[in-house]
Amino acid sequence: MELLPPVLSWLIFAAFVAGLVDAVVGGGGLVQIPALFIAQPGVAPATLFGTNKVASVFGTANAAWRYARQVDMPWRTILPAAASAFLLSYAGAAAVAWLPKEAIRPLILVLLVFSAVYTLMRKDFGLLHQPLHRGRHEFLYALLLGGVIGFYDGFFGPGTGSFLIFLFIRFFGFDFLHASAGAKVVNVATNLAALAYFLPAGHVIALLAAGMAIANVAGSATGTWLALKYGSRFIRIVFLLVVGVLIIKFAWDTLAGA
Repeated sequence: MELLPPVLSWLIFAAFVAGLVDAVVGGGGLVQIPALFIAQPGVAPATLFGTNKVASVFGTANAAWRYARQVDMPWRTILPAAASAFLLSYAGAAAVAWLPKEAIRPLILVLLVFSAVYTLMRKDFGLLHQPLHRGRHEFLYALLLGGVIGFYDGFFGPGTGSFLIFLFIRFFGFDFLHASAGAKVVNVATNLAALAYFLPAGHVIALLAAGMAIANVAGSATGTWLALKYGSRFIRIVFLLVVGVLIIKFAWDTLAGA
């Protein structure tokens, strides 16, 4: 497949922006997936999603690594959540065959609105890092959170990173910085689970995915630097902006019956 320079440049730029946004609060798919569909309208959706996942997993892994070097990572919560998310993402992918996505879109919209309103009303939400659980409770809650998010990501996907951050703060007492760092590790797990399907099935445009992966990594490095430099208050603002965009998108899709 031959891409014209303007089209390739557009996709590379979109991948950079997606990596930057995703490194801070998640939601990079809001940029990268539409860009792929606009630039490659004749390509099968599964191939575009697979190409997106290849680019995303490198950017997300880079962000996770950079956070781990600078932040005291709550591994006892993150690792069980990541393992559970990896396994349940398969179940989410399988559920696509028998559960129509349109049935849950209004529910996701309600949850997004709730997350935004809750964050706005609680001025100190996510600004202090005060972990709430220890021992067996921490492990079990992490498995539950990871499983729910993994199933959602395998089944539907949009907003996974933002939901993860909200849940880490609300149910584990993390601040925005630690929640964002933890979300990257879980996102890597869910992306790898998706690629376990897309790669063997050949649903990837290899050269395009490689170029977008490099741009996504560059974007993630920039986004991680911004998050580490400006901390939880900055991440909170970006979180609300991304959730606002998600609300508009889901509301539009719901009303349009897409």
